[in-house]
Amino acid sequence: MPSSISFFLFFFLLSSSFHFISAARNPSFLFRYHNGPLLSGDISLNLIWYGNFKASQKAIVIDFLSSLSSSKPISPSPSVSTWWNTIHNYYTNSNSNSKPPSFSLASQIQLPDYSLGKSLTNSHILALASKGGQTNAINLVFTAPDVTVDGFCFNKCGSHGSSLGAPINGKPHRFAYIWVGNSQTQCPGYCAWPFHQPLYGPQTPPLVAPNNDVGMDGLVINLAALLAGTVTNPFGNGFYQGPKEAPLEAASACTGIFAKGSYPGFPGELLVDSDTGGSYNANGRNGRKYLLPALFDPNTSACSTLV
Repeated sequence: MPSSISFFLFFFLLSSSFHFISAARNPSFLFRYHNGPLLSGDISLNLIWYGNFKASQKAIVIDFLSSLSSSKPISPSPSVSTWWNTIHNYYTNSNSNSKPPSFSLASQIQLPDYSLGKSLTNSHILALASKGGQTNAINLVFTAPDVTVDGFCFNKCGSHGSSLGAPINGKPHRFAYIWVGNSQTQCPGYCAWPFHQPLYGPQTPPLVAPNNDVGMDGLVINLAALLAGTVTNPFGNGFYQGPKEAPLEAASACTGIFAKGSYPGFPGELLVDSDTGGSYNANGRNGRKYLLPALFDPNTSACSTLV
């Protein structure tokens, strides 16, 4: 069953009282490693664009992904690659000999003709993900703002999962995939907060999106969270806390936290671009700025932020 990310539910569930922070500090809720494989080695990222995306929108995502394993230091700090370094701690805390993955962009598949329609099921998402390479890869499916997906905007902003791929040397293997939707027109208050006023909860003013695209900047937040969950819990038996059917993973255990001083409805004390007014916490390639979620650090048993 795919794991989903419902990033901004935290302040809607007032009875939870932001339990993800307390979970990180309560030993009974600490992350456990369930002895399954983690993704490691050289991983190809295959991008499947379903529906209409502008070239400028694709560039926001491509620059983010290229920043994860950048061979050249990104300045000024903090950077996307520094954010990703927290994931390395999961590998040192596992009882395997696997090493953190390095990413490279591989194929891009453009599907602007909506060949499966504009109302997709989870089976459709898997069919789209299967179009990418299936060896040492993560296939990333992005759906345009006018595409609905089962559960999108109701209980998830994206999901990650795995499926059997074509046999390799006669042996079956599984490949990992991620789906994220652009919520610009359907539910920006749910899947693109804090760049849009929330549907419920404290009605704080929205922040300015660092790349001037609420839908895509929100998509990057969710993509980052799902990528962290994919490599550390690719097949449902890696790192997570809580029930296997609804696990809290590396980023979803720190829902709604982006910087120090965060509390329900307030993302924290973020950096602000003096030229654009955009709020961010990480620098990427080509002068990009991004807002990335806090990650649960197994070394400290707490949510780690860049600022």
